[in-house]
Amino acid sequence: MFNGRWVGITQNLSDTLRGAVSQALENVNETIEYDILAQNHETSVLTLGADETHIGLIEGQAANPTEARKVTRLEQIANAEFYMLRFASDAGVLLAVRKTNATWKTRRSCNALRAVFQDEELDIDTRPAFSIEPFLDFFVFDGDVFVSNKTRFESVLDYRAGHTEAFHDLVNQSEFSDIFSEVTTIAEFVGTNKIQLRRAIAIREKGHFRDPNFMQKLRTHCAEMGLNIDFDDEGRIVPKPESCRDIFQALLDHRLDSRLSQRLYDVQSTEQVG
Repeated sequence: MFNGRWVGITQNLSDTLRGAVSQALENVNETIEYDILAQNHETSVLTLGADETHIGLIEGQAANPTEARKVTRLEQIANAEFYMLRFASDAGVLLAVRKTNATWKTRRSCNALRAVFQDEELDIDTRPAFSIEPFLDFFVFDGDVFVSNKTRFESVLDYRAGHTEAFHDLVNQSEFSDIFSEVTTIAEFVGTNKIQLRRAIAIREKGHFRDPNFMQKLRTHCAEMGLNIDFDDEGRIVPKPESCRDIFQALLDHRLDSRLSQRLYDVQSTEQVG
């Protein structure tokens, strides 16, 4: 799945990257448990166990920088999907990962004309160059992953492919499919949309559809909750393209009734407080 190589860097670049990573870690003042629908902000990270990801495959290669894996030619580093910084200290090993930008793509770099300013004039610089940004997408330390950019993290570790497979398994589970008159409309609604895939997996994790009491309350209170959901004579949900969003809101339990404002709200995620 991963074919990693290592490359030597100058002391100047090493010091700069170390400073960038240190600053990024200092900016974190909150950790949030990783959830399929959870989102972080500028000063928080999502956390999950490293054993829940494929990071071990990357970490294993980084821990064994053999001469055969050293970058000696440009084509060995061009088109890399991501780069990883490895810092070893007495406290342990910290990995910092960033998905590469367009400057690492051969096609894009070949079409660009790079110029430098020196001796009071511009000149063409034909040396290969890569942009290394001082922003990291996720960190790994002591068996945990700390995610600062969820989308890039999922892209690097192929989490979205895992979501697709998990959704396919879900629609083939009788516990789930039996609450519908048919599941083709649901499958078409989700498709490959990363947001809907996340919501579908969250539905699986919450498991409200497995609770007969929850499903009966949905049938009873559907109309007063303002949910556009139809049921057949057997009490199964009849999915339609225009009702799938409300179906997902209901199965996620994301249509909430405020006792304070006496209004209904759709929410992105829920955290039980009592």
